[in-house]
Amino acid sequence: MAATTTTIEELPGVGPATADKLKEAGFNDLMALAVASPQSLADVAEIGNSAAQKIVLAAREVVDIGGFETGDVLLERRKSVNKVTTGSKGLDSLLGGGVETQAITEVFGAYGSGKTQLGHQLAVNATLPVDQGGLGGETVWIDTESTFRPERIVQMSLDQELDPEAILQKIHVARAFNSHHQMLLVEKANELAQTDTIRLFVVDSMTSHFRAEYVGRGVLAERQQLLNRHIHDIMRFGDVNNAAIFVTNQVMAKPDAFFGDPTRPIGGHVVAHASTFRIYLRKSKGERRIARLIDSPNLPEAEAIFTITEPGIRD
Repeated sequence: MAATTTTIEELPGVGPATADKLKEAGFNDLMALAVASPQSLADVAEIGNSAAQKIVLAAREVVDIGGFETGDVLLERRKSVNKVTTGSKGLDSLLGGGVETQAITEVFGAYGSGKTQLGHQLAVNATLPVDQGGLGGETVWIDTESTFRPERIVQMSLDQELDPEAILQKIHVARAFNSHHQMLLVEKANELAQTDTIRLFVVDSMTSHFRAEYVGRGVLAERQQLLNRHIHDIMRFGDVNNAAIFVTNQVMAKPDAFFGDPTRPIGGHVVAHASTFRIYLRKSKGERRIARLIDSPNLPEAEAIFTITEPGIRD
């Protein structure tokens, strides 16, 4: 294999037809192939497992991943990670500076706790330059409950003296009608990322369709498998595009002393283990909301208070 390999078509075993199938499935570059599993590649490209494994290994060799690395190399790579501000200094501090790229930030809470409002604010802020707390890019938004409101984007944009029309043009929204459509939209997002600079991926909410369609213990295993696959597809999008992943989650009424409130997030261990940061939102007095960071690989458990006003998320 030539050392100058830069495209999928140049990999051994990848002909024009196979390359087209891979790109249609969202494997648009060498990095996407390198982080894929041979089995998933074999399924989407309709090739044998051995051929898929050779393609993945070849891609890993080109992009130089898959082996062990020392901590200083990883620290240097972490410098590519960006953070988008939430609009609240207290909430940003809770998250170590904002919502991080190449990571999944999950927020869950009861109705009206501010999950969707926070998503709207991040979509506006993601368009800002990096030196202003943004990501200098655009947003894809998978809407499963018909909760996206362009009018809210207009309000938040005007408060920051931004052109609402220009901001709305940078937010790509798709309504997911069922769980399979929701999973398909991740592939559509990968296609969009080839022409647009997508830096924020919002799913609101991630679990609602899965919860409604797979009812009862008899289909629990199937639901969790599909949900796991969906989450990992989104995770791969974040890694490949250096995008922040922000997902909301529903809750179920069930007393639990750990959360200090009779609510628990949907999705079980599949969602819990996949989320890099988990935040529990709950109402306080008036416009005030309380955010509690309950899981993070590097930050302590803590709480922050913010408000939801007409201009947006504030301290």
